[in-house]
Amino acid sequence: MHNVASPSTRLVPTASQTVGPFFSIGLCSGSLGHLVPAEIADGSKVVSIRGRIWDGDGQAVPDAVLEIWRADDRGEYADSDECDAGGVPSGFARIPTSELGEFEFATLKPGPTAGAKGEVHAPHITVLIFMRGLLRHLVTRIYFAQDAANAQDPVLRAVPEGRRETLLATQIAGNESELRWDVHLQGDTETVFFEA
Repeated sequence: MHNVASPSTRLVPTASQTVGPFFSIGLCSGSLGHLVPAEIADGSKVVSIRGRIWDGDGQAVPDAVLEIWRADDRGEYADSDECDAGGVPSGFARIPTSELGEFEFATLKPGPTAGAKGEVHAPHITVLIFMRGLLRHLVTRIYFAQDAANAQDPVLRAVPEGRRETLLATQIAGNESELRWDVHLQGDTETVFFEA
């Protein structure tokens, strides 16, 4: 015999929940820091980006993952056949934060990319952020603060001027190859996030 709720019984939906954090499942060694192709011998083309993810209470987030997608120096994204021996596409990486919420990765600076309507986007890196408490990942971009092309980038121009700096990686001690970019999930300095 089945128990059936009477018509007067009100059914309440099950609350939604986040899964995990089980991010280590997607973190194989082949996906970490895969942003500088082996054939690049010229270290002057490589930049190091480091930063930290902060929550709305100003606490570091120790269990987040940054998924990185970047074009090559010609502004082209890898084709499906441009993968390493582990099947990881060129220009893709997953980087976990440390116990202090810190992350760091080395990459080639990408070239300008063409948009869907033929507009030119300044060199940038697309970043997806996964972490506990999020039902959906966050999407943002890293731009290079010293790049003159930023002034004409259609995405940056759509962002209110006072918030654009949250998308800019800035030089550390004037070193062009060492950059800092922090992520603030909420608050006065909240990073700009985009609709996925």
